[in-house]
Amino acid sequence: MANLEELLGQRLKSAFEAVAGTSVDPLVRRSQHAHFQSDAALPLVRKIGGNPREIAAQVVAKAKLDDLCSSVEISGPGFINLTISDDVLGQLLADTLDDDRLGVSQVEAPETITIDYSAPNAAKEMHVGHLRSTIIGDAAVRLLEWQGHTVIRQNHIGEWGTPFGMLVEHLLDIGESEAAHELSVGDLNGFYRAARTKFDADETFKDRARKRVVLLQSGDETTLRLWRTLVDESKKYFLTVYSTLGVRLNEDDFFGESYYNDQLQSVLDELDELGLLRDSEGAKCVFPGDYLNRNGDPLPIIVQKGDGGFGYGATDLATIRHRLRNLHATRLLYVVGLPQHQHLEMVYETAREAGWLAPPARAEHIGHGSILGSDGKMLRTRAGISVKLVDLLEEAIIRASAVIAEKNPELDEETRAAVARAVGIGAVKYSDLSTDRLKDYVFDYDRMLSFEGNTAPYLQYARARICSIFRRAGIAPDRTIDTLVIAEPAERALALELLGFGTLISEVAENLEFHRLAHYLYGLASTFTSFYEKCHVLRAEGDIRQSRLALCDLTARTLALGLELLGIDAPNQM
Repeated sequence: MANLEELLGQRLKSAFEAVAGTSVDPLVRRSQHAHFQSDAALPLVRKIGGNPREIAAQVVAKAKLDDLCSSVEISGPGFINLTISDDVLGQLLADTLDDDRLGVSQVEAPETITIDYSAPNAAKEMHVGHLRSTIIGDAAVRLLEWQGHTVIRQNHIGEWGTPFGMLVEHLLDIGESEAAHELSVGDLNGFYRAARTKFDADETFKDRARKRVVLLQSGDETTLRLWRTLVDESKKYFLTVYSTLGVRLNEDDFFGESYYNDQLQSVLDELDELGLLRDSEGAKCVFPGDYLNRNGDPLPIIVQKGDGGFGYGATDLATIRHRLRNLHATRLLYVVGLPQHQHLEMVYETAREAGWLAPPARAEHIGHGSILGSDGKMLRTRAGISVKLVDLLEEAIIRASAVIAEKNPELDEETRAAVARAVGIGAVKYSDLSTDRLKDYVFDYDRMLSFEGNTAPYLQYARARICSIFRRAGIAPDRTIDTLVIAEPAERALALELLGFGTLISEVAENLEFHRLAHYLYGLASTFTSFYEKCHVLRAEGDIRQSRLALCDLTARTLALGLELLGIDAPNQM
C-alpha cells in the first residue's frame, strides 16, 4: 500500500538537508508516542553541532507536512513526532482498493537474481534437513519475482561422483526395469542402502564399482545411460515432494554437479593464468583472503586433487562463474545451512580475486539453522535416522484434517481435504518462516497446528472469517469508494497496519528475514480482531459501513498476499 514512511521520509529528508547542508537519513519509524517518529536530529548534532531540539524545530518549520499530518510535535531531546490525519489515512487506503498489488509498486531497477536452494542428492530421499532451504528459497523466489526481478531458480542437486559407481553396479545386478520400479515408488533410501551394503561387504562388487566410476567420468555411453536412469527417477521423486510442499521448483530448475563438468578444466586454467593457483601437497588449490585452519595455516579450496580429479570446490567455483558470466546475475543468493558459511565466503572471495564477482554483482549466503526434536537435538526418527520429508508432510496433513473435521464438521469431503492440505502444509512452512532463519527451532505439530497464537492456522482462519462477513451479508467488496471514513482508534490502528505493508515488503526483500513478514501478518490479524470487536461492521450504516467493509476487504487481501509470498494458501472457508 501507499508507503507512508517513504512519503514522510522524503519530506523530512529535504528539510533536514536544507538545515544541515549535508545528506541526512531522516530515520522515520513507527512510534508508540505518535504514528511515526524521526530521530535524525540527535545524530546530526555530531556532524553540525548545535542543540537537537533547535535543529528539529528548524526542520519542522521547513518541512511541508500540513497535507499529511494533523499534528507535528517535538518531544524529548529532539524527536519529531508525526500524527497522520484521518483524511489522509482514508484517502491512501481508498487509492489501493482497486489495485491487485495493494499500492505496492514493482522495483524501479529490477535485477537478475539467482537463488540456489533445496539441493537434494540423487538416489537419496529428501529428509527433514532439506526442508528449511526449500521453504526459505521458495519464499525468496516468490517475493523477489513479485517485486519485478528476473529470478533464476537453481536446484544444485548432487548427482555425480564416486557413490554412483556402486549405484550403477547395483542397478545392473537387480536389472534396469526392477531398479526403475524401486526408484519410481520412492524407495530411494532402500536402493542406496542395498548398494552400500554390497559395497562394504563384497570386495568383487567394490572393485566393479570403482571401475564403474572411471567409466562414468570418462564418458562411457552405457554407464552414462544407466546413470541417467538413476538421476531421472530421482528427479521424478523430488518433483512429487515439491508438489506436495507447494513450491515452485520444476524440472527446468535442476542444475546438478554434472552440468559443470566440462567447465572445470577452464576454471583451473583461468585461476592458474591469474596467478591464484598454488600447489599444496600434490593438489592445486586457491587460498582466498586470510582464512586459516585450526592450526593457523592458510585454508585452501581444493580445485584439483592430487589424482587429477576435481572436487566440489571446483564445481562451486564453476557455478558462481557461470551465474555471473553466463546468466548475468547481479545478486546471487545461496540458501544453505549455516555450517557452510565459511566455505561459501571463500568461494565468493575467490570469485572477487578472479574478477568474476565485481560490483554491482554481489553474492549472499542466506544461512539458516536446523530443525530440532523435542529433545533439543536434530530431528530424527525413533530409530535414529533422518525423518523423510514426505512422511513429515503427510503427517501434517493427516493431523490438520482431524483438526478441521472437529472445528467445522459441516465442510464437504472435497473441501475438507483441500483445507486440510492448505492448513497442514501451511503450518509446516509458517513454523519455519516465522522463526528467525539464523536460529534453530523445535518441530512441534501441536503448536504449529494451533488456531491460537502466531501460527498459519490462526492467520488462515482470520482471513476466512473476514470472507464469511461478505458471505453472510450476501455482498461483494466495493472497491470504488473515493475515501474511507477513519474516526475510531481501532480503525486508525488498522489503517496504519495496512499502510505499513509496502515498507515491510521492501525491507524483507533486502534482508530475506521472513519472520518479519510473518510477525507483521500476525500483528495485522490481531489488530483486525480488535477492530472487529470494537467497531460494528454490518450493523453500521452509510459511509461508515462501507468504510469498515473496505477495511475488512483490505485486511483479507493483505493477509492472503502476505501468506502467498510465504508460499502458504489461504482458504476462503475453514
